Amino acid sequence: MKKIASLFCRNYDTDGLVRNEVVPGSEWVTAGEGVATRKWDGTCCLVRDGKLFKRYDRKLTKAALRRPTNVRAAQGIPYTAADFKPAPDAWEAAEEAPNVHTGHWPGWLPVGDEPESKWHLAAWNGCMPDGTYELCGPHFNGNPEGYPFDVYTPHGNIRYPDFPRKFDAIKATLAEMAIEGVVWWHPDGRMVKIKTRDFGLPWPVKEPV
Repeated sequence: MKKIASLFCRNYDTDGLVRNEVVPGSEWVTAGEGVATRKWDGTCCLVRDGKLFKRYDRKLTKAALRRPTNVRAAQGIPYTAADFKPAPDAWEAAEEAPNVHTGHWPGWLPVGDEPESKWHLAAWNGCMPDGTYELCGPHFNGNPEGYPFDVYTPHGNIRYPDFPRKFDAIKATLAEMAIEGVVWWHPDGRMVKIKTRDFGLPWPVKEPV
């Protein structure tokens, strides 16, 4: 899965939050196209031809990390393959190049019997349809969804047909919902996301003491 574009531009050089300015290419959302779906908070996985893959982001080298991301972005200096540590042999890039702002370079690794994949395999039933999933539960990302066990959740499985599409209304709606965010899906395959934390709102939502 490619890195999903954001709906709103981010203040990379200040507070890191989004502002009321649509990212170029994401205007179809505010034009009323596509449908909003729940964004799950776990780890992304892929089933292709009946085989299971897990997300693997290539890591920046120490030399690349010495230069702050916001400085690189402000100066228009893109990350290149030389800025990243070598990837495992079986790694498949999901993007041709890394993100110029964040340095993320996502891709896929086949899930095997290596120790770090044991929880992926424990939750895997071997017969899920091809597609992308979010693996959520106690062993992934701190379990912000609060699942009692690990489970593969299909992306796009919960839809919000009437979800707002304007900055203030989106922020107000997310403030009332205990979700990580939403992803809009266009019929032609394009996707755009917005996260609760993009507005400075708390996620995960903590229970009152």
